Amino acid sequence: MSLGAGLVRTTCSTSGASGPGVGAGQPSEGLLDPVYPRTQGALLKVAQMVTLLIAFTCVRSSLWTDYSAYSYFEVVTICDLIMILIFYLVHLFRFYRVLTCISWPLSELLHYLIGTLLLLIASIVAASKSYDQSGLVAGAIFGFIATFLCLASVWLSYKISCVTQSTDATV
Repeated sequence: MSLGAGLVRTTCSTSGASGPGVGAGQPSEGLLDPVYPRTQGALLKVAQMVTLLIAFTCVRSSLWTDYSAYSYFEVVTICDLIMILIFYLVHLFRFYRVLTCISWPLSELLHYLIGTLLLLIASIVAASKSYDQSGLVAGAIFGFIATFLCLASVWLSYKISCVTQSTDATV
């Protein structure tokens, strides 16, 4: 019985316009990418930022019953929002062309995996501690919506396939 070694391949798919020459078939020069804000990835990032901002505002403007749970929720939502904004600006201003020492697809994938997990934990904790405070419940719900949007971004941006490679060599 031969068990093959497991191999996980990930490929990044550009959802519209991230490289040069997108659109009219000619390379688009300049600092700002005019096509990127209309792509699926950019619209998803904007939706994530808006839901995270709403979640933060709902929790911040409510009365707290448990300081540590909601301060953790606030830190996670703001840090996630800032990181998504940074990645949005990197793609919008094409910084990935200048800063080639950073693997942008890998760093964005790691951010989404870690950030989504932390956001899910923070939303569960906020939902369990919210009791009957409507602002805290709304913040937790928007936290769950932002978690779903982050998962959708990972799912749509990266194709992850598990392939089993055989260790037997047939000659």
